[in-house]
Amino acid sequence: MSIPSVGDSATRPWTTVELFCGIGGFRIASDALQIDTVWANEIEERAASVYVRQFGDRGFVRGDLRQHTGEIPQHDILTAGFPCQPFSSAGKKKGVYDPRGTLFAEILAVIQRCQPRFFVLENVKRLLSMDSGKHFATILRSSIAMGYLLEWRVLNATWFGLPQNRERVVIVGSRDNGSLRSYLRAENRGLKSLENVALKFDPSGIREIGDKAQKFKNWGLSWGGKFIDKDVRLPVCEPDRNLRLRHILEKNPSSKFFFTEDTLKRIENSEKVDRYFNGVEILYNQKGGARMGYSIFGVNGVAPTLTSTTSRHYERYRVGDDYRRLTNVEYARLQGFPDGHCDGISPYHQYSLFGNAVPPCLVEWVMNRLVRDRFTSVEFAGSTASTQLELSLDR
Repeated sequence: MSIPSVGDSATRPWTTVELFCGIGGFRIASDALQIDTVWANEIEERAASVYVRQFGDRGFVRGDLRQHTGEIPQHDILTAGFPCQPFSSAGKKKGVYDPRGTLFAEILAVIQRCQPRFFVLENVKRLLSMDSGKHFATILRSSIAMGYLLEWRVLNATWFGLPQNRERVVIVGSRDNGSLRSYLRAENRGLKSLENVALKFDPSGIREIGDKAQKFKNWGLSWGGKFIDKDVRLPVCEPDRNLRLRHILEKNPSSKFFFTEDTLKRIENSEKVDRYFNGVEILYNQKGGARMGYSIFGVNGVAPTLTSTTSRHYERYRVGDDYRRLTNVEYARLQGFPDGHCDGISPYHQYSLFGNAVPPCLVEWVMNRLVRDRFTSVEFAGSTASTQLELSLDR
């Protein structure tokens, strides 16, 4: 039995809905793949103004998603970089106990009502381990209960041509009538049974999704209340090892970004580190070691993860003989956006907008794998035990 394409025609344009759209990271990816965004939502005023200026207001709804879920039309792919504050290691570590975490329930409500063929969610890597994995287990159970196969993978922006160490977990839900297929592995090289793959990945094989503590690894598949996972070693595509932060710097930034004298005084009370951590060149640190707080960075590695946290926007970098913070344009480049994407917003507020965004090239890679599969028939035997899983074992 083959899986039919969504809709009446396999050649019609695919459609997508973008929740918590921010400044449009998923939208840029969708446009590049000729997927029609039929509805989008954002509550933050500055992000909403950027989105409308860049993409127009067709199908765009500004405001609280909870007041508009009933308006969302049918679509093929649902995307959401859902609010990461409850799950971020930089936050209060309350996880889904933080009221903001209940916004995930709104995503589930939309999926339940609209039944898209796929959904693609993006969040911080820490989501996999927070509260010993209990929160992620809740996400898996909730989604699987609606009939979706779930696959997750930690992806790094450095793999996609961006000199930024930015690890994010991407979760793909697939409604394919019980067939199991991997979308987040590297190029597929043949078929293996679920049981054989599970045994190769983990001696304990297929495991139940329970309530007890179980931190999840950086890749996994979940179906029918069970899952397999593995810490995958290789990137999904070969990164450019020569790409460095210095390659995306503005040539003549404004003097307002420079803090040379102030930084030289800070160095007097700092410890010299002069080493690389996750590809980031750390020159000095007030506490020593690899902690990011109070650090002074070099530009011969990649940038540390950009965030929406205001204090992080004033981190210092040594560029030649000077010390300065990164510019808003450099933030745009590190996230894979056009230089002027947030024009009209003050540089100070652009930092948060870019820091909150998902790199378009990262999610484009994911969505491209979904779209190209629309013309591929996946055969399955009707039961999890005899289903075949397509993936590459060495990645």
